[in-house]
Amino acid sequence: MGQITRQKGVSNSQPSWLRRFIISRILQRAGSLTRLNKQRKRREIKRASEKRRHVVEYFHQVDDGHAFLSIQILKKLKEAYDIDFVIHLLPARNNINFPEPELWRDFSLIDASQIAPYYGLEPPTFNELVTNHAIEITNQLLTRLSVEEFIDVGPKINACLLKNDINALQKWSEIYGLASPDELQKIFEQAEKRLKQIKHFGSANFWYEGESYWKIDRVYHLENRLTSLDAVKLKTTSLLYPPKKPTIKKGSLSKSFTLEYFVSLRSPYTAISWQPTMDLIEASGVELKVRPVLPMVMRGVPATFDKGVYFWLDCAREAYAKGVGFRKFYDPIGDPVIKGYQLYFWAERQQPGSGNIILEQFLKAAFYDGINTNTQNGIRTIVERSGFAWSDTKYCFTDDSWQQALENNRTAMYEFGNWGVPAYRLLDDDGNELCHAWGQDRLWYVAQKITEQS
Repeated sequence: MGQITRQKGVSNSQPSWLRRFIISRILQRAGSLTRLNKQRKRREIKRASEKRRHVVEYFHQVDDGHAFLSIQILKKLKEAYDIDFVIHLLPARNNINFPEPELWRDFSLIDASQIAPYYGLEPPTFNELVTNHAIEITNQLLTRLSVEEFIDVGPKINACLLKNDINALQKWSEIYGLASPDELQKIFEQAEKRLKQIKHFGSANFWYEGESYWKIDRVYHLENRLTSLDAVKLKTTSLLYPPKKPTIKKGSLSKSFTLEYFVSLRSPYTAISWQPTMDLIEASGVELKVRPVLPMVMRGVPATFDKGVYFWLDCAREAYAKGVGFRKFYDPIGDPVIKGYQLYFWAERQQPGSGNIILEQFLKAAFYDGINTNTQNGIRTIVERSGFAWSDTKYCFTDDSWQQALENNRTAMYEFGNWGVPAYRLLDDDGNELCHAWGQDRLWYVAQKITEQS
């Protein structure tokens, strides 16, 4: 069975009361809408005073499925908005932020293939025979392109790589040539340096004036920002890539499905996905099976400061876009999470399904109400808000039987290629998988699959 780790440093999973208080206040302030708007205003004043054009920087990795979707939308963005692009080519991600790069690549290709048709984009068709040499040739080729050429023919060249069409790559190289290995290495080093400067870590990332927009799911934030600055060419009220929302016709379900929902009590993405997921369950009539797992840092998964900060700021931005901003926050990492899970399984033994009320109230307390769950009063508040008597929970905090259940959930999640939360797996009446997806961004995809399978 996996063990609970107590990491220190950036990935501290059991902070002191003072560190917990300070970090909570810093993150609460950093994720506020007021701070975000002030930052955007300062950046725009500075850009305008320096008479700079609207420049969007884009980071691309040729074997990243999400990047293959992003490279396809550059042309439409350039046509619709008064922007210039700067292109950065990245080597394969292989650092502490991506401890299992091949697993991440496989996930990105599968996920991008699943959602591409719903965006009207070509899905990445990855040939397992693709070699590192072919990847290098593709990068050497793309390095030779101007920005305009990258936007125009870059998607076609990238598609040749993913299909392992070496002959086509050779023909493209005869037209544009190949950069030398030394030239390519310099391009990679410059891109890595710039990525570090903007405090990001991944491919398929757009950056504009102090803010990152990772993957196609976040491009709508960039579009809204550019529109607010009147940096538009096409006068339209609609976005090119609006956020997709889970929609389902109530009572339309004709088959019996089960939706497995993998969650963590320390995940802000779990917090903002909880109510939309419950709404989908109510509307569809699908049976819900909540499967909690330990937070990553309590499983020994390392994280850099920049990655942690980006995820927090990104989730806070998403929360405000959904109208449920993180008003107050108090970090529940460590012992509070453990107590939350002990309460969950205790409540499930009292009445199946009532553990979900515990999880919901815990997430509200930590992420929306700023309740310190590292105190007895904080945990008691959650218990009583959930409709239970505090006195009835007297012995549940000495029970460690929950650990095996969480480990089983983690193992099940890894079996379908996911290692983070929230994650979803849709099963038919016989327990066969119909689809799986990772992230609150994919709830719309799950809803779509429910509709298609009904």
